[in-house]
Amino acid sequence: MPQLRTVQVLGGGAGSSAHVSSLAAGLIARGVQVTVCAPAGTGRAHGLPATGARFVAVPHRSDPAAVAALRTACTGADVVHAHGLHAALRAGLALSGRATPLVVTWHTRTHVEGARARLQRLLERRAARAAAVVLGTSWDMVDRARRRGARDARLAPAAVPAGRFPGTVDDGKLRAELGAVGRPLLVTAAQRGHDTLLDAARAWRALDPAPLLVVVGEGPGTTALWSRVAEEELPVVLAEGQDGFAELLSTADLAVVAGRGEGGPALAQEALRLGVPLVAARSEGLPELVGDAADTVPHGDATALADAVTRLLADPVRRTRLADAGRAQAAGWPTEEDTIAHVLSVYDELAQPLTSARA
Repeated sequence: MPQLRTVQVLGGGAGSSAHVSSLAAGLIARGVQVTVCAPAGTGRAHGLPATGARFVAVPHRSDPAAVAALRTACTGADVVHAHGLHAALRAGLALSGRATPLVVTWHTRTHVEGARARLQRLLERRAARAAAVVLGTSWDMVDRARRRGARDARLAPAAVPAGRFPGTVDDGKLRAELGAVGRPLLVTAAQRGHDTLLDAARAWRALDPAPLLVVVGEGPGTTALWSRVAEEELPVVLAEGQDGFAELLSTADLAVVAGRGEGGPALAQEALRLGVPLVAARSEGLPELVGDAADTVPHGDATALADAVTRLLADPVRRTRLADAGRAQAAGWPTEEDTIAHVLSVYDELAQPLTSARA
């Protein structure tokens, strides 16, 4: 049979980019030709050159020039796989009039209100209906795709590659660099939900010693977040970039997920893998990801978040139990091999008529 040719379309999000890097490496190892289309710089940031995939820089826009560039990159593909809502919309436009099947993975969804929520529903409907198959990383996402008119929506939990963790981290040195000597260290990821997080941090400031919260990376509203941190003198610091993320997380007393977006599930998954106790706001897909291996609170409830962290910091026995439960929960997640095999089976199903015709 001819070699299967795929194009992966990315918007540049950290979680989906890491997933595609893993997916590309696995597909190439199985003889699949892989082209990755993403904003310039995304490939280097997530190790795509090392996978052997061909990288094509395509702007994160839906203007005619960007869509034309994506259409050219998709020429000759047997399957195009878009990751995220906006990547799916651009891919759908680029494939207009072509028989090339489109697979869409919805990793997370953006939470908006009012007129923006109505616009988002419209965009989701267009993306879902343009796809031959929509893969949701949780049942919530699958149900959402079906409500938006997807012809075929399936559950396909995406395994997030484990962070690079050598096991020889100098915890004392790292804590000293962060200013967390003699005080609890909390780690979170930059994402939506900053106000809730900072309201909770204001409450933690009354603890003795006050925990230090480290925010990894940048996300929506980061500028406003740091303005408020400075104005209120909150015990919060920024760790820019993703380098050494697993090492940083492994030194933490607690991991905290307060908002929604790609960073939350990725942080939760890595925390459980490393045996770091987790406090998380309930959002789509998170309860089924963590099971009973985390303390969960209502989304947007700063008081509940602050109380949960305070109780857990005061209860070392509970922290140990959560750490053990987290490792056990992580052991049952799909592996990268499972994810790659599932995606490849979907590609083969959709591309079989095309590759048979080429043969």
